[in-house]
Amino acid sequence: MNLSELINNQFYEFALIIFLATLVGAIGRVLRQPLIVSFIAVGIIVGPSVLNLLNSEREIGLLAEMGIAILLFVVGLKLDINLIKSTGKIALLTGLGQVAFTSVFGYVIGLLLGFSHMVSLYIAVALTFSSTIIIVKLLSDKKEINMLHGQIALGFLIVQDIVVVIVMIVLSALGAESERSVGMDLVLVFGKGVAMFAIVALLMKYVIPRVTHFLADTQELLVLFSIGWAILLAALGDYLGFSKEVGAFLGGISLASTQYREVVSGRLTSIRDFLLLFFFLDLGSQLNLGIMGEQIIPSAIFSVFVLVGNPIIVLIIMGFMGYHKQTSFKAGLTVAQISEFSLILANMGMEAGHIDEEAMGLITLVGLITITLSTYMIMYSDQLFKILAPMLSVFEKKKPSKPKELEDKGEKIDVLIFGLGHYGERIATALNDHDLTYLGADIDPAVVNHWKNADLKAVYCDAEDPDLMEVLPLHKSGNVISTLSDVNTNIRLLKVLRHNHYKGRIALTAHTPEAAEMLREAGAKYVLQPYRDSAEGVADMFAGKAQKDKEKGKKNVSESKSSDGGS
Repeated sequence: MNLSELINNQFYEFALIIFLATLVGAIGRVLRQPLIVSFIAVGIIVGPSVLNLLNSEREIGLLAEMGIAILLFVVGLKLDINLIKSTGKIALLTGLGQVAFTSVFGYVIGLLLGFSHMVSLYIAVALTFSSTIIIVKLLSDKKEINMLHGQIALGFLIVQDIVVVIVMIVLSALGAESERSVGMDLVLVFGKGVAMFAIVALLMKYVIPRVTHFLADTQELLVLFSIGWAILLAALGDYLGFSKEVGAFLGGISLASTQYREVVSGRLTSIRDFLLLFFFLDLGSQLNLGIMGEQIIPSAIFSVFVLVGNPIIVLIIMGFMGYHKQTSFKAGLTVAQISEFSLILANMGMEAGHIDEEAMGLITLVGLITITLSTYMIMYSDQLFKILAPMLSVFEKKKPSKPKELEDKGEKIDVLIFGLGHYGERIATALNDHDLTYLGADIDPAVVNHWKNADLKAVYCDAEDPDLMEVLPLHKSGNVISTLSDVNTNIRLLKVLRHNHYKGRIALTAHTPEAAEMLREAGAKYVLQPYRDSAEGVADMFAGKAQKDKEKGKKNVSESKSSDGGS
């Protein structure tokens, strides 16, 4: 069997591709490069631009689509419905605001660079959309998908996916003869979407709980059903005119309320990661470097616009809505690239005769640049934020000198709680039962509002704010409890408190033994572990200490009076 026969054998071809992906991925790991960049590079290497070894495009494309379905399905499985309710407004405003900003200014830049109105329109629209798959994969790898900025980003990426459908309907209608109007097409898609959602909602209530309970005895069948359901909903979403991502995401949500979601999610993670390899290979192989022509300078201009302009508009909108600059910055980085939909859209425009190969090459090159650079930006977002933080304050609402809740009457606060999640809320409730005063502080406005609606005392505040002593009444609080999950944030909070000479007790939360050890090494005297220390136990501990402090205070006052009387 000669070399050409070996390459044409699909089994050998897949063996070679997987080996190359492992090799390049390992080299990337040694060089501390993200796996996504390595896998896209493998796609370029085996694609038509370099070695041209890829003959099984359809098979790889199929595996890629299955990977996309499972990725969005797993995200939907882990979705917190209450959190999506609280972030729905900001996700909608940010998603639509960013789409409008990018399309208008992208169109203007295209005209200024000498492109025609139609080509400028296609380029502007192509620059508008971000890659849901790449962003979700990166945030999942960083374990940030369930954090506030991750949930907001997920929300406006789904908004973008829906806008993609509308844009494709409109652009495909330009210059095309159709029996139906564009408006009728949009109404039909909307109607299909409502019908799909209603059917899934009914299945969630009456069918899915029974099916999952029946299959739970055999986990292999439960996992098989989950994969089949993810791909079925993805296919249905695609058939009805939506993206596969929206369908698979809805499939995950439909199982999120069952008691088996953690088991299913854990089993699907490895399958998801393997299949996503083919998505990035497929994406890389489609980046035809040969048609990029003389578009280096225009592509550099558009790339800077996407990498800088898109995050800035997100910073502006979220800052206006009252979000902290760190949350806005990290959410903004998720729109600093264009998506695979941009390439599909450009290809559609080229087939319709609306744009030429040069415009296609330009969009392809912008995709390659922005996907690569934004991957690094998201991976190193914490380091980037530290560098840029002083300049980002302009995007925040100016803090009031004191929150209204703190325009006080000189009352002492027994416990100040940072982090208003479930653990923090249970601790606050337990402190209430002990008649101890407390104040909650959190960086998430939605969570603060939730506490206030539940008649719990809370204010908006960043635990890492250097001016913490000026914002919060720490001088009147005898104890500080942080229920924040991030160990580095807790360490920075500890340093801020010590820098400001805070004299009270400080208790920090660790979710793993390794995190607990890090906090102790940083100097934390009290380390809480939610799986070991119940909220009621923590409240008992601080109630006892607060009582001792009160008795000590009374004793000091009594001794002081005796001393005054004796003199």
